[in-house]
Amino acid sequence: MGFLRGVWRFLVGIKDALALLFLVLFFTLIFAATQSSTPLTVPSGSALLLDLDGVVVDQATERSPFEMIAGTSNVVPEVQVRDVVEAIDRAREDSRIKSIVLQMDGFYGTGMANLQTIGDALKAFKAKGKPIYAYSSAYVDDSYYLGAHATEAWLNPLGAVLLTGPGGPGLYFKGTLDKLGVDVNVFRVGTYKAAVEPFTRTEASPEARAAEQALVDTLWDTWTSDVQAARPKVKVDAITASFPQRLQAAGGDFGQQALADGLVDKIGTYVDFGQAMAKRVGEGDDDRPGAYNQVDYRDYLRASSSRRSSTGGAVGVVYVSGEIVDGKAGRGMAGGDTIADLIAEAVADENIKALVVRVDSPGGSVTASEKIRQALVDAKADGLPVVASFGSVAASGGYWIATAADQIYAEPATITGSIGVFAMIPTFEKTLAKVGLSADGVKSTPFSGEPDVLRGMSPEVNAVLQASVENIYKRFTGLVGKARNLPVNRVDEIGQGRVWAGGTAHQLKLVDHLGGLDDAIAVAAKRAGLGTNARVVAVEVKPSFPFQLAEQFFAPQEQQQQPGTDAFAQLTRGNQLRAVGSLMAATQVASGPTLQARCLSCAGLTVDLPDPRQAQGFLATIGKLFD
Repeated sequence: MGFLRGVWRFLVGIKDALALLFLVLFFTLIFAATQSSTPLTVPSGSALLLDLDGVVVDQATERSPFEMIAGTSNVVPEVQVRDVVEAIDRAREDSRIKSIVLQMDGFYGTGMANLQTIGDALKAFKAKGKPIYAYSSAYVDDSYYLGAHATEAWLNPLGAVLLTGPGGPGLYFKGTLDKLGVDVNVFRVGTYKAAVEPFTRTEASPEARAAEQALVDTLWDTWTSDVQAARPKVKVDAITASFPQRLQAAGGDFGQQALADGLVDKIGTYVDFGQAMAKRVGEGDDDRPGAYNQVDYRDYLRASSSRRSSTGGAVGVVYVSGEIVDGKAGRGMAGGDTIADLIAEAVADENIKALVVRVDSPGGSVTASEKIRQALVDAKADGLPVVASFGSVAASGGYWIATAADQIYAEPATITGSIGVFAMIPTFEKTLAKVGLSADGVKSTPFSGEPDVLRGMSPEVNAVLQASVENIYKRFTGLVGKARNLPVNRVDEIGQGRVWAGGTAHQLKLVDHLGGLDDAIAVAAKRAGLGTNARVVAVEVKPSFPFQLAEQFFAPQEQQQQPGTDAFAQLTRGNQLRAVGSLMAATQVASGPTLQARCLSCAGLTVDLPDPRQAQGFLATIGKLFD
């Protein structure tokens, strides 16, 4: 028997070695091909094509290169906002780029702060006298926000512009948990700490409802004011208030209604749009109908040079994206150990003179948040200026981290705050009773076997956990008070777990300035004595070499233009992604660390899924329930 096991292990070893050899050979051949291939060029007088397929995020999650090569990956594609903005900024000063084309048939959306960042870059591009053209088979809130910045916006004849505004229903699990006999023991501080309400209520509390209503109203006011600044003739409030009547006046034709209300400028097919573009920038180099002279933004980034300096002192940008978790984690998730180690490496790099911590996270583990914050404090002790830049979401643990910064920048629509703490432990004594099971045992102390998930938690443990939560909340408000130069009682007033929009947070002195990542980089460079064109280094887990090759050769094929879907399908898909994101966030809350500083309601206001691979499995599981 031992001999057979040895033979089997030998054969498995040979198999693994051959597989490894094949992979090495495969990627070596690809690498050789990249070195010998013709360099990418930017056609003169071309249009920069921004085909925003998928969701726009701060930091893309690394996917399996084998899935990308085989084309078997069904996860939602991710576009990094920094890549889009960098391409627009380079094109603005590039005489070879004549215009920008926004192609948004596959755009599922992003957070409002990311929309504002891209919108600002588009405005700067137009200020150079270069036009922007947009095309979509349908526009919904996020895609129309960008399309509104176009010099000329096109809509498919069968398309529509449907504006709905932020908000919508969320899931509450108490009824299901009661049926299953699951008791959820909650310990929290904060009147508005609604992260646990889905587990303890069947509907939102009046306090949570009021806070969330104020937040979505602020976000919608920002959206409408930005759109009307880009297109003064568009009266968003009037359109949404009387949309059925306007549609009826247009004979039920969504396209004609959008045209009459000034939402779009042209109605036509994608071929019509391409032919019109060919008259402006020249015909394309293939025989497809409607082909025009263009360069994809991914190719453009590889073929062009950054306007920033490539030598000398640098500003390191630390990315804290996604759920904050203990231990190590890859791109798209903020592992406390991983990011703390990256910060330590940046401090040891003599070329990095300042740090910008870019936060796009609803929070998560308190201990992981503190580990990252302490690493930033240590960086400051070593003489590095630290500036925080908030993306779409910087709440709870994300805000905890930012208290280490010298200054905080946020976009007007950044979802931030949520200064509060909670703990949650489910117990199953009622569940066991439903099936005739019981539990019993002895204790040497009042805390033996606690927290007791089989018989329910003891009063002593309840008191300990509540005291722990209150202590962490006290520490949280103390950190905020010291960092923001505010009395702790004032922090407690504006804390309590409540979430604010960036503009309101600025008024409350939770942030110092309204602005984007470039603004934070500029002030960090100034504080470090660097020039206005300082070098920027991303402080993040680097994508693996196989992933980089697979992305270069195969990702563009995955993201080629897909047939446009109708506006209702786009709305449904966006809502599905938000619902899945919210459900996954709730699952992570229930299965995550006991003590958390996290904003659960934030997930329903963006389409940035916590982890696309998890989302794929989650959607597959849900799908099986309806097979």
